[in-house]
Amino acid sequence: MIKTKTFLAAVALASSLMAPAFAAEASAPIEKQTWSFAGIFGTYDENQLQRGFQVYREVCASCHGARLIAFRNLAEYGGPGFSEEQVKALAAEYEVVDPTVEGGVRAGVPADRWPSPFPTEQDARDANGGSLPPDFSVLAKARGLVDPFPSWIFNYFTGYSEGGVDYIRALLLGYHDEVPASAPEGFVLPEGKYYNDYFPGHAIGMAPPLQDEQVTYTPAEGEAEVPLTVEQYATDVAAFMMWMAEPGLVSRKETGFRVMLFLFLFAGLLYLTKRRIWKGIEH
Repeated sequence: MIKTKTFLAAVALASSLMAPAFAAEASAPIEKQTWSFAGIFGTYDENQLQRGFQVYREVCASCHGARLIAFRNLAEYGGPGFSEEQVKALAAEYEVVDPTVEGGVRAGVPADRWPSPFPTEQDARDANGGSLPPDFSVLAKARGLVDPFPSWIFNYFTGYSEGGVDYIRALLLGYHDEVPASAPEGFVLPEGKYYNDYFPGHAIGMAPPLQDEQVTYTPAEGEAEVPLTVEQYATDVAAFMMWMAEPGLVSRKETGFRVMLFLFLFAGLLYLTKRRIWKGIEH
């Protein structure tokens, strides 16, 4: 009897784990993009991160928080490359709840976390038809895509880890004004939902957030003019969300390269030492 219960529990667990995978497979295939931060030597594009931050701030931040990101992170090495003065000015534009000061509210400082758009979770649900907008801090690492066998095997050799950011970009570009002919047979879009090619189940509660010429970019010095299109916005904000999820990526890769170089040289020294010690000794 105990073995039977254990077997049924294992089957239930396996089913629950496989359900999201099947849901993802039922969605349209997601095209893998070429990102500047991909691969063992990849780094973030500062200009792209600055554009992505602009899209997040002007479009996404009204619903989605980033509670693990502090203003000062925007000036740290490997990030968007803002100066300390820019970060101080940016933080000062926001009011932060602080019960230790008179009035309970003060101007933000670089050490403060990014302010939440809603006071409580219930307020967030009430403002979004019952749906809770996810926090953006680590969303790019919490999402992913399903590679069919055997293509996923090659990910171990290419170091592919951009599934989350590929999914986010695809989702932002996957909206339809009405249910398309490619929808699953018998699909009915619930009231208040929107059809999306890549969202599991295809019915998403978030309205299409982007439209052409919605955000005006200011090209950096020496940078070519960037198109003001939904595709460009989606690509830039997805890259910024990747940085939020892994702000230390550049430092991690540099450290890893130094460690591998050290181990290679150390192995060589050990080999030469062994040859010298055992030189002329028969064995």
